[in-house]
Amino acid sequence: MRAPGAGTASVVSLALLWLLGLPWTWSAAAALGVYVGSGGWRFLRIVCKTARRDLFGLSVLIRVRLELRRHQRAGHTIPRIFQAVVQRQPERLALVDAGTGECWTFAQLDAYSNAVANLFLQLGFVPGDVVAVFLEGRPEFVGLWLGLAKAGVEAALLNVNLRREPLAFCLGTSGAKALIFGGEMAAAVAEVSGHLGKSMIKFCSGDLGPEGVLPDTHLLDLLLKETSTAPLAQIPSKGMDDRLFYIYTSGTTGLPKAAIVVHSRYYRIAAFGHHAYCMQAADVLYDCLPLYHSAGNIIGVGQCLIYGLTVVLRKKFSASSFWNDCVKYNCTVVQYIGEICRYLLKQPVREAERQHRVRLAVGNGLRPAIWEEFTQRFGVRQIGEFYGATECNCSIANMDGKVGSCGFNSRILPHVYPIQLVKVNEDTMELLRDAQGLCIPCQAGEPGLLVGQINQQDPLRRFDGYVSESATSKKIAHSVFSKGDSVYLSGDVLVMDELGYMYFRDRSGDTFRWRGENVSTTEVEGVLSRLLGQTDVAVYGVAVPGVEGKAGMAAIADPQSLLDPNAMYQELQKVLAPYARPMFLRLLPQVDTTGTFKIQKTRLQREGFDPRQTSDRLFFLDLKQGHYLPLNEAVYTRICSGTFSL
Repeated sequence: MRAPGAGTASVVSLALLWLLGLPWTWSAAAALGVYVGSGGWRFLRIVCKTARRDLFGLSVLIRVRLELRRHQRAGHTIPRIFQAVVQRQPERLALVDAGTGECWTFAQLDAYSNAVANLFLQLGFVPGDVVAVFLEGRPEFVGLWLGLAKAGVEAALLNVNLRREPLAFCLGTSGAKALIFGGEMAAAVAEVSGHLGKSMIKFCSGDLGPEGVLPDTHLLDLLLKETSTAPLAQIPSKGMDDRLFYIYTSGTTGLPKAAIVVHSRYYRIAAFGHHAYCMQAADVLYDCLPLYHSAGNIIGVGQCLIYGLTVVLRKKFSASSFWNDCVKYNCTVVQYIGEICRYLLKQPVREAERQHRVRLAVGNGLRPAIWEEFTQRFGVRQIGEFYGATECNCSIANMDGKVGSCGFNSRILPHVYPIQLVKVNEDTMELLRDAQGLCIPCQAGEPGLLVGQINQQDPLRRFDGYVSESATSKKIAHSVFSKGDSVYLSGDVLVMDELGYMYFRDRSGDTFRWRGENVSTTEVEGVLSRLLGQTDVAVYGVAVPGVEGKAGMAAIADPQSLLDPNAMYQELQKVLAPYARPMFLRLLPQVDTTGTFKIQKTRLQREGFDPRQTSDRLFFLDLKQGHYLPLNEAVYTRICSGTFSL
């Protein structure tokens, strides 16, 4: 980028002119002229355009690092940091449930979490034990994992959409000794009770469903009422590098895998969001994202626990209630995923959308095509788009509102934050290496895999991985920047422009994002194949014009044309979460495979769901009618034009 020849030539010319006895001002001017004339003007242009952005980003980085260092030296944890917030403002609202109107002050949240900690210690749980938490987003969800953390017990936060095999798998692999589930999840728990070990203790929180109390289940609310709300007499000896909880994320291994979140990671994610977007203690944040994901539970709830903001929760996003909630609770910051923004824009104009006080929207997946329309219609001054996964060490953030960008890395001081885009084979995602065996950095405009250098001694660069060691090893590559180093592989392809702004290109590997969730193609393929008697199935994501993420499409071998899509869909509803059910089907004589019997998807993905590209039978899922319908050119045109909503 800096055109080394230009810099060298300018230094040499400066030295020669100085030796000739010319004034230093003349020498400097001449050297500058040589530098600019030799291509150095490009670097000067970048400096002029990005210096302010980079200095602010550097200040955020330094601030987060200093805060983390202070807490590490003091032996703090997230519960102890929260305790300091409670002491400062016990009567301020901490959490509000927009669905019920229930309000919890910091003192109430502290008391509830203290009761949880005391109860589980009385029941014989010890630091390092794991307890699974399976309930919808509400204040109790936060109080439960926080209380477990106070006792040194690690929570495994389960996706409430999981059912049957995936749910049993997550419970089994978590190593949980107990399960806390909401009354609304009783039916899902009943389906897997036979697969749970007899030693697993079950607790039900909240109102009971029509199923009543499940066998061998304790009513948690009654137990907590009888438990002391006083702080623990003896605090577990935990630190910022110890495990806090687990968040399940989809991956190439098929079924969800548990990502490890240590206390310093929780703090780092929340702190970066807080300082990058200049949040203040007086802000009120609206969080309608799932609390079993890092966006809702760390970036959102973390502002409450660490910085004392009031956070308004809604267990499920509602387009019709969104702005009304913001007005009612005086929200100044909202969270989103790309789908949320699109759904809001599809709503009819209402008074509340211009009566709110929201100044900042933080999230990811906002398409450039609707970015400015969203800000102009709803009067939101700043979009805080970011990129990052729960477990990654290469998160980036758009701090200055560059339309379409998910973040940046400095072109002036690129090594301050050691992340990079490197060249890969986009079909296999294999790293491409040079003659020395190192990876090849991408130039501006070239798509590449985002990687982050690992340093386990640095809380900003460490990679804690997953409970599964094999899953962890698959996300690490060696000798990337230099011989013997280690980097985290994000699995995502991005593009960086000349000024260092990065743009999300695609989600690689065997996952894609739909309805705000990561969908594992391996998991869906396995379910479909079992339902259809081990038939060959290829599942992949396809882009739909004007829609965020990728819709799931399944290519199924049906040589005799005997498959009934709707009979299959009836079974799919029992075993797959709504977001994981394929929106499109392609029934074909056979699914192409490689010589090693790996299913080939490249051609299928390229052809998508366009009936003009194939003579195979195509179907689409009509969500209103609840079944698959034939997909012809007329329907294809309506879907692509946006007149038929998926």
